[in-house]
Parts: sequence; C-alpha cells; structure tokens
Amino acid sequence: MATLQAASFCSFSTSFGKIKATLNSPKHHQSSDNYLSLPKLSNGLQAIVPISSHIEMKPNTIDNSNKGNDGVSRSKTILQELYTIMEIVADRAEMHKNIGAQRDNWNRLLLNSVNGMTFTAATMAGLAALSGVIGAPVLALKLSASLLYMASTGILLVMNKIQPSQLAEEQRNAARLFKQLHEDIKITVAVRNPTASDVEDVTEKVLALDKAYPLPLLGTMLDKFPANVEPAVWWPHNLKSQQENKAGGRVERSNGWNENLEEEMKEVVGVLKRKDAAEYVRLSKVVLKVNKILAVCGPLFTGLAAVGSAFVGLPFGGSWAAFLGVMFGALATVVNTMQHGGQVGMVFEMYRGSAGFFRLMEENITSTLTEREADKRENGELFELKVALQLGRSLSELRGLARSSSLPSAGIRQDKEEYASKLF
Repeated sequence: MATLQAASFCSFSTSFGKIKATLNSPKHHQSSDNYLSLPKLSNGLQAIVPISSHIEMKPNTIDNSNKGNDGVSRSKTILQELYTIMEIVADRAEMHKNIGAQRDNWNRLLLNSVNGMTFTAATMAGLAALSGVIGAPVLALKLSASLLYMASTGILLVMNKIQPSQLAEEQRNAARLFKQLHEDIKITVAVRNPTASDVEDVTEKVLALDKAYPLPLLGTMLDKFPANVEPAVWWPHNLKSQQENKAGGRVERSNGWNENLEEEMKEVVGVLKRKDAAEYVRLSKVVLKVNKILAVCGPLFTGLAAVGSAFVGLPFGGSWAAFLGVMFGALATVVNTMQHGGQVGMVFEMYRGSAGFFRLMEENITSTLTEREADKRENGELFELKVALQLGRSLSELRGLARSSSLPSAGIRQDKEEYASKLF
C-alpha cells in the first residue's frame, strides 16, 4: 500500500511539471479571440468558456510591457494556468481526504487486533498456569500465548513508528488546506485580473503543502517523535516583507489604515507570539513526552509477557512467570488503548497545527504592516475584521485584547513615575 501511495504521489508531481511545461509551449494556446479553451480535465473533456465571463480586459490592468494582442494572449495564458492548477488542487484535496479516512481505519483496525491478540494471549497464559500439569495441552497454550505476544510486540512497534492517528490528522489538515487554496484561486479569478505573480504564488503554496503533508510513508514521512518541537509550517516563506522591513522609510497611511490600527495590530502580534503560539508549543511538548512513554511501555509490556508465558508451568518458573504472562498482558492492553484509542499522536499534531496557525497569522500581520505603500495593503478595516474573526473574537474584543496587552508596560511606567515623585 505504501508503494502504491508513493507511486501515486510521484505521478502527480510529474504531471504537475508536465502541465507547466505544456502551458509554456506556444502550441498549447489555441483559442479564438472571444472564447478560451481551458486545459483538458482528467476525464478527457475540455471546457470552452467566454473570456468576458471570467476576465474583463482594461488598458490600465495590463502590464505596460504587454500591448494589444500580446497582452490579451498573456492574460489568456495566465487564466489557463490558474484553471490547470485549480484542477490539480481539487484532485489533491480529494486524494488527501480519502487517504486520511484510510489511515483512520488503520488506527481502529490495528488497535482492535492488537488488543484482541493481547487479551487472548493473557487468557491462555492464565489457563496454562492454572492447569499445573506439564503436558501437550499446557505446552500448546504456552506457545500460543508467546506467539501472540510476540506478534503484538511487532505490530505495536510499527504502529508506534508511524502513529496512524497522527497520519490521519495530517491528511485531514492537508485536505482542508487544499480546499481553502482551491477557493482562494476561484476568488482570484472571479474578482480581479490575475497576473503572473498570482500563478507563481499559487504554485509555491501547492509545493509548500506537498512538503508539509507528504503522502508516502517511506522516505518522506514526517518524524513522529522530533527532537525539537516546532509549529507546523504549510506556507512558503515570503522574503519580500523582510527586505522591506530593513529598507525603512516613511509609511503611508491610507486605504483604511491609521496609526491607531497599526499599533493595535502590533499588540495583537505580540499577544500571538507570547501567549497563543507559545502555549500550543508547550502543550505539544507535553503530549509528545506522554506519547514517547506510552510508545516504549506498550511493546515492553508485551515482550515481558511473552517471556513469562514461555516459562509458565516449568519448575524454575514459579509464580513470577504467570505474573509476567498475565499481568503485563493486561497492562499492555491498557497502555495501547490509552495511546492509540486516545489518539495521542493526533492530539500532538492538532496542537502543532494550532501553533502553526498562530504563527501564520503573526507573519501575515507583520508582512502587511511592513508594506510601505498603503495601496498595496489590504483595506485596513477589512483586515481588522478578518483578523478578529480568525481569532474567534468581535472587533470590540480584539481592540480590548490589544489595549489589555499594552496596559502592563504602561502601568509599570506610571508606577515608576509615582514612586520617583514620592522620593523627591
């Protein structure tokens, strides 16, 4: 199954590269002046749509370097590229959704199988200890219990390595983010004339998502027990904002922006960095430690139970063999249920993804504030509303949060001034 998934992933990457190469070839663009032939879909059909229904050509919306027919042809090419990428993104979203459901089934089926094998082995070890007579029936019970325990140990080692619940959460996140990207492309095509930079940005986002949430299990699977816990990153890093931040200069304030709004957004960034993102990273570390302990205890308990089952009924075995065979089998069932039934790996990935969400918001706000030209920024009032809703707050609550975050420093300065006035 992992080989098939790897082959599917490679075929999608190859097809994506071929599509980009085909779009750049002059033979690909064969359309009339009034209609646009979109790339063929996976079922062999090809859509032909009126240009006016998707894009309105205006002299002031075309680059100065593209005049006349060249500008119209370039706009058609960009639209074709976006529709091609949109089809690939929709296919990726569906594929991640299906694989996420498959890996969620892995977690349930493997957990039920391991617990059933462990319970059966513990029962056999107990019956062998109660019989008290060494013979063929007792030997069969002992060997069967040991084999079941060893099989459970092997399956648990694989489960703890791949963490099926965490794999399922990764694919659910990938499906959601690909759907979100698909909607963003649709909005870009609908509300404004797309440019070559839009195609480049969307392509970088697709590649960043592929890197953040890989499909194959072998070779590219994310480390389930990382040495350093970092927030999940599924977006490309933008170096433009860093360069503009270093450039300095006067910031123009218009387009719904003013000094108070900028200060409010800076305070929100500080809160996200100090509290939200840091808190979720801390919780991720705690859950990871718990998962590590459970991942070691599960196979260890089944291994000890296998050794104890093998010595049940022997003269030098004594009661300790039955204790190992039955008691550690029961403990292994409890540990496996806590780890995989409680989906500890999924909780770790959820916390890591939440920390990544707050980091993404922090970078988006910082990138917007470092933009020197106000016309290139998103409208300030709309941006404030979007940030508030993404944080699950109203505008008044967001402004109150920004004010409260600035109060401690202001209060400290006021206390120092009052203390100095009393001294003198």
